[in-house]
Amino acid sequence: MTSEAAAVAAPPADKQTITYRDKRYTTVKEGLAHILVPEPSADDKKRSADGQGVQQVFYNPIQQFNRDLTVLAIKAFGRERVECKKASGRARNERYAEKKRKRKEENGKTDVDRPTKSPKLAEDGAAVAPTNGETAAPADVEIQNETDKDPAAPKDQDQETEPAAADGSGAAADAKAADEVAEKPKTPFTILDALSASGLRALRYAHELPFVTSVTSNDLLLSAVEAIGLNVRHNKLEDKIKVVHDDALAHMYDVVTKDLRGRGKERTEKYDVIDLDPYGSAAPFLDAGVQAVRDDGGLLCVTCTDSGVWASNGYPEKCFSLYGGVPVKAFYSHEVGLRLILHAIEMAAAKYGLAMEPLLSLSIDFYVRVFVRIKKSPATVKYQGAKNMMVYTCDQGCGAFTTQPLMMNKRAPNKNGNGFFYKHGFAKATSSKTCDHCGYVLHVAGPMYAGRIHSPDFIQSILDDLPNASPEVYGTKERIKGMITTALEEVLSSPEELKAAEAHEEAMKTADRAEKKKLEAAARDAELAALDPYPFFFVPAKLSGTIHCAAPGERAMRGALVGLGYRVTRSHCKPGSIKTDAPWSIIWHVMREWVRQKAPVTEANIKEGSVGYRILRLGEKKEADVANPDESRPEKDEQEKMPEVVFDEELGRDADKRKLVRYQMNPRENWGPLNRALGH
Repeated sequence: MTSEAAAVAAPPADKQTITYRDKRYTTVKEGLAHILVPEPSADDKKRSADGQGVQQVFYNPIQQFNRDLTVLAIKAFGRERVECKKASGRARNERYAEKKRKRKEENGKTDVDRPTKSPKLAEDGAAVAPTNGETAAPADVEIQNETDKDPAAPKDQDQETEPAAADGSGAAADAKAADEVAEKPKTPFTILDALSASGLRALRYAHELPFVTSVTSNDLLLSAVEAIGLNVRHNKLEDKIKVVHDDALAHMYDVVTKDLRGRGKERTEKYDVIDLDPYGSAAPFLDAGVQAVRDDGGLLCVTCTDSGVWASNGYPEKCFSLYGGVPVKAFYSHEVGLRLILHAIEMAAAKYGLAMEPLLSLSIDFYVRVFVRIKKSPATVKYQGAKNMMVYTCDQGCGAFTTQPLMMNKRAPNKNGNGFFYKHGFAKATSSKTCDHCGYVLHVAGPMYAGRIHSPDFIQSILDDLPNASPEVYGTKERIKGMITTALEEVLSSPEELKAAEAHEEAMKTADRAEKKKLEAAARDAELAALDPYPFFFVPAKLSGTIHCAAPGERAMRGALVGLGYRVTRSHCKPGSIKTDAPWSIIWHVMREWVRQKAPVTEANIKEGSVGYRILRLGEKKEADVANPDESRPEKDEQEKMPEVVFDEELGRDADKRKLVRYQMNPRENWGPLNRALGH
């Protein structure tokens, strides 16, 4: 074995330095994985203006939160999915045994008389495929090139030899291989890291997810694929990670093509999980992604880092071309971005009869990360029209917004009167051309997803397992806990939903078996038709800037709304945000009371006709002073009609007394997505 091959075969360790093919690498540890980060050459330093861009191609520590979160999310998803597969396998085994028993009775033959040709089955019913070594990453970074089966580069013969067993005996190597096969999970669970770069995600999935049987690590750049192969070999994961050199779209469509040609067969090459984490927009990969993931409830993980497109008003035409919707200019633009991306995924899936269920949707730093379940269900797709909306936003005025559903899912009784079904029809228009609160012109945004963007059950399953996660492995554990707890608190049910849930619970207590099935089916239909009743948030500091007053404290504002009988929470998208079921008329009433009680403004400094002038109704006040100087004023009469506002900070305190890291502080200077990987 050469010294270079021995270096790669050495046990991985943090901050170790090795030389391979005349290039020096430093090992960086994240989670349980180790990646080899090349030291920049003289030419690399010349190409990198700041002297650091080349390294970030291979490793960006800012994205560790994304990777930690994804591992934990797949772990929560995978536990349930593996159990479902096992149950399905047992049911399949039972069906096979029943058929075999009936055949024996019909023919009067024993197993000896009539040998069966059925495939060998594992305990969970999955067929055991013969091992042919195709999934192992070959020695010396040998690459499977989907477009060209010949190796892309000549191999050095003395580096092709794998490290021998410690005692030099073939028997020891065979015993070790047998142990490794015995330790493999029996239920197949496959993951595609479609745009793998250094392969760090694939390494972590293979190391940290106990139920994973195979991870495919794909990249278009040959240099990246060579780096992946080197990292796979260094981490001793050749048996779990398959390295592929291909265009991500071509690879996923190839999986879809094989599945279509083999339709009707029990086995499929589609993936249980597909991770799409490109540099920029994931929009070009969505169509292939929703088809290549398993349609019986597979998980699609999507990252989009082009926030300048979906969270600003600079490129509405670009946003529409990528995501099929128009963004907003508003303080809640990042949640709009989440809903635009979910809308794009949903539209990509629906044309194939695939339904999308958002499990967790987060706006993080400079990007969004969404986890959605994909399932074949043409009946569910019918609800899609009413689960998308347009938004009328007063972006140049006070910031208020109203929503307009594209369609309507209306519950109607069956003809026989023993149940309900949903009609899918047209929606009524709900908005005027100008804002009801300040009179400014409204602008249109969307269409975008109008349903829930989180699944409380899924988030809770991550939180339940979080105490078992080692902080040494998951370095961003505390931030994950804070952010997804905030996301869980975002889910506010409408009064109608709360009432229906109570009625359902009461009915289930006294229902018999048949009635319970009907009630559960009705609850599922209601969930399919449900919209997010409070899709966006507001920021008190922004509102105070509109009316030129000192900003109310978060607790004071929350306490005022709670005192009026409304519910409040916050959004994970922005610090200082408030999500509430209070209408905008009440929010502006509270802000006017804040000015009157706590933070008076100099009215002479507020320009006539401005937004603040209209919201504070200074024009009405001036007219009343001129017309009726000695009589009561209209705004005073209106204040008497509106509910009394008390800014009770104690009432606005969080019920959860834990200190949670809900929002990330800038981790270091000049942080962000860093430079795009180059093909040199």
